[in-house]
Amino acid sequence: MALYTDSREEITAEIKERADIVQIIGEHVNLKRSGVRYLGICPFHHEKTPSFSVHSGQQFYHCFGCKESGDVFSFMMKYHNLDFQGALKALAQRFQIELPERKKSRRQQELDQRRELMFAVNKKAAGCFRHCLLESAGSKNARHYLEKRGIGPELQERYQLGFAPSPDDVGWNFLGSQFDTRERDLAIEVGLLAKKQQSGTYDRFRERIIFPIFDSRGRVAGFGGRIVGSGNPKYLNSPESIIYNKSRLLFGLFHQRDAIRIARRAVLVEGNFDLLSLISHGLDPVVAPLGTALTREQVRTLKPLADEVVLLFDGDEAGIKAVERSASLFLAEQLSGRVVVLPPQHDPDTFVREHGIEALNTLIEQAETLPEFVLDRLVARHGLTLDGKGKIIEELKPLMSAAASPLQKSVWAAHFAKILGVEPDVLLGPSAAKRAEPHPAEHQPHSSAQLSVSRSVSGPLKAIVTYMVLHPEHLSLLEQDGLADVLSGSIGEVILLQLKILLDQKQNELHPEDLLTVLPEGEERSLVASLLLQATEYENSGQPDENDMDELEEIRQWLRLAGLQRRSDQLIADINEAQKNNDFNIISDLMQQKMKVDSELKRQT
Repeated sequence: MALYTDSREEITAEIKERADIVQIIGEHVNLKRSGVRYLGICPFHHEKTPSFSVHSGQQFYHCFGCKESGDVFSFMMKYHNLDFQGALKALAQRFQIELPERKKSRRQQELDQRRELMFAVNKKAAGCFRHCLLESAGSKNARHYLEKRGIGPELQERYQLGFAPSPDDVGWNFLGSQFDTRERDLAIEVGLLAKKQQSGTYDRFRERIIFPIFDSRGRVAGFGGRIVGSGNPKYLNSPESIIYNKSRLLFGLFHQRDAIRIARRAVLVEGNFDLLSLISHGLDPVVAPLGTALTREQVRTLKPLADEVVLLFDGDEAGIKAVERSASLFLAEQLSGRVVVLPPQHDPDTFVREHGIEALNTLIEQAETLPEFVLDRLVARHGLTLDGKGKIIEELKPLMSAAASPLQKSVWAAHFAKILGVEPDVLLGPSAAKRAEPHPAEHQPHSSAQLSVSRSVSGPLKAIVTYMVLHPEHLSLLEQDGLADVLSGSIGEVILLQLKILLDQKQNELHPEDLLTVLPEGEERSLVASLLLQATEYENSGQPDENDMDELEEIRQWLRLAGLQRRSDQLIADINEAQKNNDFNIISDLMQQKMKVDSELKRQT
């Protein structure tokens, strides 16, 4: 029976209460109990020794290798590449909790229904194509071709490869005859059928090996077809529709997502057969664009899954041009790109079949960074003469302007400028170069030790941050005693600000692990995860619990003393300044204030 509630926040809290994080993560990760926690191989990076820890009591996970941490929502978002709403919906469905949704307009309802019917038509067509590949006599050449390319039955089944038969065998309206009137109209819209000039329809895909294109939910959004034998075009793809967007989808991503996420790397190839060939040889984190140039939307899709993308393109001029065009996309998305250009006359499929997967893996590990590759190609094309440098600079400027990060832009400009023997502002432009200059404060000398102390928390500060995280209900009392001043400049300051935001949102119904849901990756999140981990192990160690109120009072007392000490130090600085100006009235007043502060310090200690 579905449960109803008016508040998504209430649903979120209810899901957290009902969800067993060990059970949910255990469906994807092999977990083994180790004391009060469960350990497994982290699904977010490649490792051999388990460092992924899941805690049922605190309902959070933490990896000591890659520092990933969070609650059940964080895991669903990261593992399944979902946003928060997607994770919320998936978990709500699992626990039969109905989400309140805005009432859709009649037009939106009709559009949603139309989309679902289109997916159904594509699914039916994919089944027909699959049956033809397996059973029809006319698919003999197609099956032989797949065998010759090394695409075995298991991989064919996984990718649901099919065959569109020849009109000589089944007529021109084989697929159209499988649909009713409503389905035929939708089949025309998604590009499976084409209208005859007079009346009726004919099959758009004929005598082709068929590659279904899956969206992120595993639905067939479109098709690609490779001609068997002679004929043009060699490759034919579904046209754009409301369910098929070539600039957003990637062939293979639905099936290879887990492999990419574990490797934290995606190898991008140009063709469907290149992808399947590499997978058949054991290289799993592979994707391919859909017959068009790589787009920014496709790069953005890979960004949550991979730390880098390796472009594995043909070694011909067209492949090199494709790499150069893609450089700005990686800069704009701040995703690391590297390049492997294969020897002439080779594509990924022919190379791996001739030289083996180990040779290809070696090339991938030695891949050149994308910026270096682009510059090297421009130098090779134009030379480093005065005229050549001018042409190189003009071609680099659009690339530099695509960089989303000012720091990234300035670093690249300095690197390129050194090689070309010019000033960085030649590449950046005077205004951009000025913006890229550090703030004057950044020139102030700081030792590495000073920087570490200013950001870290240890000793009393760590105790305070720990108590603040584990007992957010007492935050207002700690703030009254000067918590913000004590944490200023440390990573505890960021945690404090985030706690205050959460408290405002949740009206004091805040759990410590909620912090992991909202804190971005970095020092703050790692610190909170380690504090929760220590708290969980302590709670389950059999040690006697200390009185929370006694601990609270000790911390408040420390904060008050720290505040008095800061006031005393400031008064000394003010007195010294007044003495320089011979302002004796102010000195007298400041001395009286200092005596009172010192008296209070002595009394409280």
